[in-house]
Amino acid sequence: MKGYNATKRILITGGAGFLGSHLCERLVKEGNDVVCLDNYFTGRKKNVEHLMDCHNFELIRHDVTIPLFLEVDQIYNLACPASPVHYQYNAVKTIKTSVLGAINMLGLAKRVRARVLQASTSEVYGDPNVHPQREDYWGHVNPIGIRSCYDEGKRVAETLFFDYHRQNNVDIRVMRIFNTYGPRMHPNDGRVVSNFIVQALRGENLTLYGDGAQTRSFCYVDDLIEGMYRLMNKDDFIGPVNIGNPGEFTIKELAEQVIALTGSKSGIVYKPLPSDDPKQRCPDISLAKKHLKWEPTIKLAEGLKKTIEYFKESI
Repeated sequence: MKGYNATKRILITGGAGFLGSHLCERLVKEGNDVVCLDNYFTGRKKNVEHLMDCHNFELIRHDVTIPLFLEVDQIYNLACPASPVHYQYNAVKTIKTSVLGAINMLGLAKRVRARVLQASTSEVYGDPNVHPQREDYWGHVNPIGIRSCYDEGKRVAETLFFDYHRQNNVDIRVMRIFNTYGPRMHPNDGRVVSNFIVQALRGENLTLYGDGAQTRSFCYVDDLIEGMYRLMNKDDFIGPVNIGNPGEFTIKELAEQVIALTGSKSGIVYKPLPSDDPKQRCPDISLAKKHLKWEPTIKLAEGLKKTIEYFKESI
């Protein structure tokens, strides 16, 4: 491996997506040679168009379920639809993306001796019986529900990463991403922050599922990318590690903040809770603090303001 501050050749799968585009931007600005890979199922070219004139940025249309042969030093495997409306659209394709994508990226990492990071998810904990969730908790997941294509796909991907590490000495990193929000979220991705902001800006009533008492923790994208970057470049820690904001809010509190910050006249309407929707989701970030010296710094209100400004210009 090259030194921590040396220029690297870096592959980012799902690089034109919400998180991937912010990561591309960060790594390009540092002077790395960045290859952005995306099949544009949920990623969008407009997310990375401002990087297209950079000499050290390359965009390739490719599906991670198909093997790829490149010479790289690091691989960030972010490719997979992450919102229920998208990952349930084609459940078989979703699980193929997680499983075959992991196999292909691990195979590439093994061949070229690259370090490879898996963007896993808090969904591996399912509807948790332990709160907040620690990395040694095995989860409470329905293997045959409507969310299982994503939950179990990511769980299998983690299995593959650790088996490739144990069996083939592949240099892996595994991070479990909790709810993240910010500019470049897809306006129709069905996730709660984007849903609320779009509804509020359009003067529509905000839709709450259940009684709104279920909790989530919301991490601003810049904080998340910093945690991801630190994990990739940490030499003596492979994870899995939770990256998210331990500050916990009810969905109703989030709705009220969005209405206040947008100045909207929107009301709130209640609908039945979807199947297998977790009642609580909040990370224990003790490992991230200890090994990565990382914790989020951007408060929810500050991050929401930046996200609202983005959506004002894009919808």
